[in-house]
Parts: sequence; structure tokens; C-alpha cells
Amino acid sequence: MAENHIRHLPVTSDGKRLEGLVTRTRLSLKPDLLGSLNMWEISRQLSNLTVKDVMVKKEDLFTITADRTIERAAKMMADHKIGCLPVIDADGAVEGIISEVDVLRSYQELMGLPVEGLRVTVRMPNRKGEFAKLMKAMADNGWGVMAIGTYPSHRRDGFYDVVLKIPEVPESDVRAAFNQIADQEVLDVRDVV
Repeated sequence: MAENHIRHLPVTSDGKRLEGLVTRTRLSLKPDLLGSLNMWEISRQLSNLTVKDVMVKKEDLFTITADRTIERAAKMMADHKIGCLPVIDADGAVEGIISEVDVLRSYQELMGLPVEGLRVTVRMPNRKGEFAKLMKAMADNGWGVMAIGTYPSHRRDGFYDVVLKIPEVPESDVRAAFNQIADQEVLDVRDVV
């Protein structure tokens, strides 16, 4: 695991059925155990350890199937504060594993990385037609969009924030066009490389 920079390793039985999961933290020995043992006892302790001794058992694991969305995987991982989800089929065979890094890569792709452009955050009222106003301003200027994300505004009830990635447009043009949209506020514009 250390040599290959792997943080999670599924343990399988015959037929690739999931039996457990080895994580880096499961491989660490408790300091109080090490402090009470001499070098020979530590060596004996380590030589007797098996994967079964350190793995998280399958009944204690959260898993996901390959047809679930990345959003569902991210929610499960965040809700349960876990770093990965083994991906299994209907028979319990391991098809893969999704980790925090995979979720972060997916987020980067959703936000249009690695392509350069402006990331623009606009706050708008949560009512019908507001998003269409923003898209009309973009269409009127002939701009394309690489990514769009929305979320409820954390600071104002009844509003949501839209994050857009717009390629090949000067910041001044974006601010000028979006500042003309009634009831909407440009919160942030920055280059993303």
C-alpha cells in the first residue's frame, strides 16, 4: 500500500466477493501496545498478524453499486465520515473502489478543470425565471459555458448562488453584462487555471 500510494485495499474471497477492507489506519499499531512490548515481542506480534486481523469486516462497511451517482457516493462518504466506498455488483463481487480523491476529481471535471476560464459566482433570488435571465445575458454576448453549479446561499434565505465557468471572456465584460441583471448580484469573478 505504501509503495503504490494506496490508502484502501478491498479484501475478497473466491469469486471476488467482498470480505473486508484494509485501510492505512487499520495497519497502525496502538502506541500503548508498542510501549509495553520489547523489540522481540513487537516482531512476534507483527509476524502473527493477518489481513483478517486488521481489515474492517464486510458487515461494518458501507458499499455502493456502479449504477449510483457520484453525488450519492459523496453524500454517503460525508454522512458516515469515511474515505472510500467499495463498489460491488448484485452478487457482492468487487467491481472497484471510489475514494475521496475520485470524488474531488469528479468535482474538478464538473467545474471545467483543467481548461482556463473565469469562474463567476452570481447570487439570485430563488424564483422562476432568474436563471433564464442569466442565460439570456450569456446568449446575448455569445458566450459559452464550461460548467454550471448551484447551491442555496448560506447567508441569505430565499436566494441561491450560481457558479459558472466561462472561457475566453474578459472579466470586465462579464461584470458589465451581469451587473445589468435586475435582482442579481455578482459575488466573485476570478481566473481559473
